[in-house]
This record gives sequence, C-alpha cells and structure tokens, in this order.
Amino acid sequence: MDEQQALELLEFLRPESRPDLKGQAVQGLLGLTGSPEGRRLLATRPDFVDALLGLTGDPSVAVAKDAYHALINLAPEPGVGGSLLRKGLPALLGRLLDPACPVADQVCALLSNLSREEASCRELLAALQGEPRGLGLLVDALCTEGFNPQASLHYLGPLLSNLSQLPEARDFLLDRSRCEVQRLLPYTQYAGSAVRRGGVVGALRNCCFDYRHHEWLLSADVDLLPFLLLPLAGPEEFPEDEMERLPLDLQYLPPEKQRETDPDIRKMLLEALLLLTATKAGRQLVREKGTYVILRELHQWEEDPGVLAACEKLIQVLIGDEPAAGMENLLEVEIPAEVEAQLQRLDQEEEQQQQQRLEGAPAPGSGGLRR
Repeated sequence: MDEQQALELLEFLRPESRPDLKGQAVQGLLGLTGSPEGRRLLATRPDFVDALLGLTGDPSVAVAKDAYHALINLAPEPGVGGSLLRKGLPALLGRLLDPACPVADQVCALLSNLSREEASCRELLAALQGEPRGLGLLVDALCTEGFNPQASLHYLGPLLSNLSQLPEARDFLLDRSRCEVQRLLPYTQYAGSAVRRGGVVGALRNCCFDYRHHEWLLSADVDLLPFLLLPLAGPEEFPEDEMERLPLDLQYLPPEKQRETDPDIRKMLLEALLLLTATKAGRQLVREKGTYVILRELHQWEEDPGVLAACEKLIQVLIGDEPAAGMENLLEVEIPAEVEAQLQRLDQEEEQQQQQRLEGAPAPGSGGLRR
C-alpha cells in the first residue's frame, strides 16, 4: 500500500473510530500478518504496530483478540518485539494476571512469543521481579485451576520455560524455601494440554542445568525422578527384582498406561535425565532407581530418530564406566574444539543411521535393548 492508503487505514485503527470500520481494519492487518511479505511490511511501520498495541485494550473483545493475533504473528520480526515490550509490558502483565481478563490467553501467547530472545526475557523477568511475588505470580496462575474462568492460560508453560533459561529465574524456582519447583511436577503428566505440559517439562529441564541442586532435586524433598520417568513408561511388566528397584509410582502400572505422545516432550524428559547424571552422585541415584529398565523398554518402543538418539546417550552414561578422577562432573569438563566438532559430526551421522534404520526397520516392538 502507498502512503496515502496507509494513512487512511490508520484513521480506522484509532480507538475512537466506528466499531465496524475499526474491526474491518484490524482484520485486514491480521490478514497481512499471515504472509512473510505482509509481516515484513508491517514491521517497517511502527505506527501500525503501535495502533495494534493500542487496540489490545479495545472494549470490543473481538477487536482486541484480532489485534493480539496480529501482534503474535509480528512478534518474531526484527525490531517489533523490543518495541512491544518497551511500550506495552506493564499493561500486558496486568491483563495476563487479571483473573477476569477475557483476552488473557492472547496476552499469554504474545508474551510467550516475545520471551524467546534473551534480551526480551530479561526485560520481562525484571518487570516481574518488581512485584512482591515476582516470578511466583506466573507459577501461581499456572498452578491454580480455573485461575481465569475465561482463559486456559496454557501458554504460561512455554512462557515459564523461556524465562527459566535465565539463571535468575532458575534461582527463584530452585529456592528451597519457596517450594516453587515442586508445584510444577504434576504437570509433566497434564493431559489437558501438550502446550502446558511441554512448557513445564522445558522449565524443569532448564532447572537441571544447575548441577548444584541435583542431589536436592533427586532427594525426597522434591523427588523429581518419578515425574520425569513416568511419562516415558509404558504398560510393560517387569520381573520382581527389577520392579522393586523402581520408584513406587512406576511399579505395577496399569495395562492402559500410555507414554507421552509428543516426541519433543519425550526428548526434553530424556535431556533432563541426562543432565541429572552429570555428577557422580546424580548418576548413582538415577541408576539405583531402576531408570535403565524404563529406558530399555522406551528404546524398544520409540520410533522418532531424535528421541532414540537421546535415549541411547542416556543409556550409555548409565551403563558405561565412570569417568576418570577429576572428570566426574560432565558439565564442567572442557572439550577441545576439535573434539567438539568431531562429536557433532558423529551425532549427525548417528541420526542419519537411525533414520535409515527406521526406514527399513521391522514393526515396533520387534527390536530394542535386551533385558
């Protein structure tokens, strides 16, 4: 559109414009955000982005939702996210945490998109830390059933996962006096939404990067291991000696027990378990709880190449020899650049071999690790 058309359209996007014309104008912009060219065009027009942001508080819920959807699509474009946070963050947070806000789901999805980059994450976390409960406000909303009767707030999971990439957010979640991380654990099995479930698993995985907390996370105070293993477990029956080694929550599972259906979530669960084996104490605790037998059956059942590779890496750590003295903490071992490059090449070759093997593989259940 030329400049004259843009100015005319902006007139219709003013808060005081006629509701019908305003609604049509927002729908037009929303349509533009459906294509890469349209997003690039609007990203170069801060006046349109500002107009959309202003309409997120429109009395018409339909207009506000369309404005949010357009901004959700525009958020990844260069320069847009930072502008939205600088100009709209207080209002966005206020609406997200308002139990009566009818557009809280759209706010949540927008903030989830905006928090993918570290700089945006830091800005959002700083705003939250200015509140008395800080990041706990998001945890409260996520863990309170029916927090907002008009919104599911499932995207609080990915939002929390994004924020937990920051050490300061992990410190809050892992503060032993707060019990925040324990509140998240049941959501690794949350059947209502893969989005919420995956976000919580991502946050727990990020927390596992702090190896100082591994023994506490695996202790009875948190008991993280069963919550990571249970989604990976199927209905298999085990011999008594193997069954007795498993955590109580994984013993004698019913015949209808199903594994996590989302391969990305299964992979994150395995990555969290692998991080917990970074220290000698962590490896011992994970081994003692019969983790291997769950992984053995998962490996036999699994079809996704990426998940299979993650499963095999974890199995190798559990059944392999202990590292040499001074190398026990795998997260502190410095790998030379040439070795890192070689390992990356081997990983790529391994994934290719996995894919080739699966393409010509027999039916699921006919192979896998031996008992």
